[in-house]
Amino acid sequence: MVFFLMGMSPGFYASALTNILTAKHLEEWVTLAFLVGPVAAMISPLFIGALADQRMRAERLLGWIAIIGSILLYGAFWTLEHDWNPWWFICLLAAQSLLSGPMWGLCTTVALAHLELPEKHFPLARLGATIGWIAAGLVTSHLLHADRSAMAGYAAVVPRLLAGLMAFTLPATHPTSQSRSLASLLGLEAFSLFKERDHFVFFLVTTLISIPLASFYMFVPRHLEALGDLHASATMTFAQWPEVLAMVTIGAVMTRWRVRTVLFWSLVVHVVRFASFAMAGVTGQIGWLMPGVLLHGIGYTFYFITAQIFLDRRVPQGMRGQAQGLLTLVSNGLGSLIGILLAGHLYDLTVIHEAGGWTVFWSVMTAILMVSLVIFAVFYKGQAAEAE
Repeated sequence: MVFFLMGMSPGFYASALTNILTAKHLEEWVTLAFLVGPVAAMISPLFIGALADQRMRAERLLGWIAIIGSILLYGAFWTLEHDWNPWWFICLLAAQSLLSGPMWGLCTTVALAHLELPEKHFPLARLGATIGWIAAGLVTSHLLHADRSAMAGYAAVVPRLLAGLMAFTLPATHPTSQSRSLASLLGLEAFSLFKERDHFVFFLVTTLISIPLASFYMFVPRHLEALGDLHASATMTFAQWPEVLAMVTIGAVMTRWRVRTVLFWSLVVHVVRFASFAMAGVTGQIGWLMPGVLLHGIGYTFYFITAQIFLDRRVPQGMRGQAQGLLTLVSNGLGSLIGILLAGHLYDLTVIHEAGGWTVFWSVMTAILMVSLVIFAVFYKGQAAEAE
């Protein structure tokens, strides 16, 4: 249930944010609004993960940051609705992002600590977030009619607050690390994972694929609207429907195939989906956007859910919270930060100034994914002796 509520909260406004700001004539603030999350994800997840590993029960930490974050989220959209200086919105959004960034890692840590068979049961628990996101997107478009309204942000506050309250009912997840060094307290010990080649390749590839993935929620809704879709938030929920199937089947997949195989084919899926976006640019037909949207949930699930379970297996128990924080840092932080800056600049160059249009925009993103696929295929070896 906590995963459901956590997924529902951003589901209300993430897909609509570009169009909400555009409706307020704040188009120039879109890139900055999407940047605050990645910047926050580079600051707080490692430190919060270290707190859960060493100082504070993870479920209590999750509860407090969710409750405080819900208050900040309400404030952000209140200032936006009442036409305050946009910096108020950006600063409050950044403050809540500092707290929401570690939430997924903390909830994952709690779940993996108490599930007997993580490979089979964790994806089913995580499925709640997918269902919550789908429900929120449909409500935004068809009940609230808030695809371009701050009401989407207000709606997001309710499940965030409820998630915080329910977190206190989760099983007690006590700190497991005895380390008290400064590096450990700051979460910096997680970087020692880079000493192992497979871990280094994995985190490098995760950073790279997060660059084009950052453009998905920023610019697919805008491309949909450009091709005549008036309910882009609802259309974007189609990205999550196949994710339900992926969540249900990933447990069986991971018991049959090695982690390396699952990660490789998930990267292939991402290449295919962004190539379909490029074809939408070539043809001008909205139908080419839909395969890329539909494949999002499959590619995301088989890469990132596999990655979370992989880290829980392969790192020492006292570093698992930090490892999940490091995954958040490279994916939602560094990779997304680069991706948002690149996507914003590329959009201005290719679409606004008509230097190749959507075709070039999505082709560049596809090329980054192809490079990621090649790096992974060549340099990641995996543990062949294990049934990973």
